[in-house]
Amino acid sequence: MRITALAVASLALVLTACGSSETVTPEPEGSASVQPVSVTDARNKKVDLKAPATKVVALEWGVVEGLVTLGVMPVGIADTKGYNNWVTAAKLDPSVKDVGTRGESSVDAIVALNPDLIITTTDEAPNTIAQLEKAVPVLVIRGSDAKNAIPQMKTNLDLVAQAVGKTDTAKTVLADFDKALAEGKQKITAAGKTGELFTMSDGYKQGSTVSLRMYTTGSLLGAVATELGLKNGWTGAGDKDYGLAPTDIEGLTKIPNGNFLYIANKNDGGDVFGEDLSKNAIWKNLPFVKSNDVHRLPDGIWMFGGPKSTEQFIDAAVEAVTS
Repeated sequence: MRITALAVASLALVLTACGSSETVTPEPEGSASVQPVSVTDARNKKVDLKAPATKVVALEWGVVEGLVTLGVMPVGIADTKGYNNWVTAAKLDPSVKDVGTRGESSVDAIVALNPDLIITTTDEAPNTIAQLEKAVPVLVIRGSDAKNAIPQMKTNLDLVAQAVGKTDTAKTVLADFDKALAEGKQKITAAGKTGELFTMSDGYKQGSTVSLRMYTTGSLLGAVATELGLKNGWTGAGDKDYGLAPTDIEGLTKIPNGNFLYIANKNDGGDVFGEDLSKNAIWKNLPFVKSNDVHRLPDGIWMFGGPKSTEQFIDAAVEAVTS
């Protein structure tokens, strides 16, 4: 799988159930829903629509998750197969069309759907955005911000909600997220795990080379785990957007003992930790491996998603650390 949205960060990865995830009931149509909409996006550009968008094409999975969570099924997205593998928090309707890969979508396929809005992120190439804007209004949100990961996630959902006329629904979704975070923190505290060390990683293999990425405190999941009361054992810096720090097996020797959390996907990339690295002498001698503190989180938790994916992470991380 490609994770082109993260290409800026490092070439990317390629990288359940959640008791706190709830199905959001779409807001009823009303007079307010047909009023003109004006949204200022991450480029500080005003995007004016005659009415809230109903036929939306989304080119990044975090945006797709947000739309589905708000009760607006997009008419097209980039890489439907990849989304279905990696994002289980907000499931796609089978009718959603595939418009190409992330970062390399098909302008022709998008225009053929006759959308009234395209939503993408600042990871999209400027020339692609300019090309799309010749045919359809484009709303651009920032993928993430390593200095402000959780607020940025909330801002992104709010911008999407403004564009599709679902701001009240967004408020409910974000309130549910805050509640899930608070409840997760209470469980960590009750288990006496506040201050417990953790590290979060994902990985992929190209040929025989395994590459790993560590989630710093600037990453969305790193920030959430910190809010839960845990302490990140990876102290190195990450990229300015996603807070990811590429490393290799030798790099893991810098990690102290604690809970090693990771995400893999059986349908895309497999499990390099449980398979490839499990045979490596360095891996086998890492303190968290020797103490059996390695936790594979459930497949399908999108690491760069919105509130519902992040609630899945909260549930999984709390379960791993307190079990």
